[in-house]
Amino acid sequence: MDERHIYARLLEIFHEVFDDDLIELTPDLSAKDIDGWDSLTHIRLILTVEKAFKIKFSTSEIGTLENIGDLVRLIKGRA
Repeated sequence: MDERHIYARLLEIFHEVFDDDLIELTPDLSAKDIDGWDSLTHIRLILTVEKAFKIKFSTSEIGTLENIGDLVRLIKGRA
């Protein structure tokens, strides 16, 4: 799976989870950049990503994520 496909699917997920169609994903985007991205929303986001890509992340993997680029690399490594 290439990064373009991953970003496209993640964009759909972000629009759904945050109910905001104006979100644009960049590798440097992080929780501090999106209103409403709190710990509860983070859990929902990760669960939605796992379901969409049919993968499971470990707690330690989730803990290392700092931005969207990290999430894309993690997904790409599993796909």
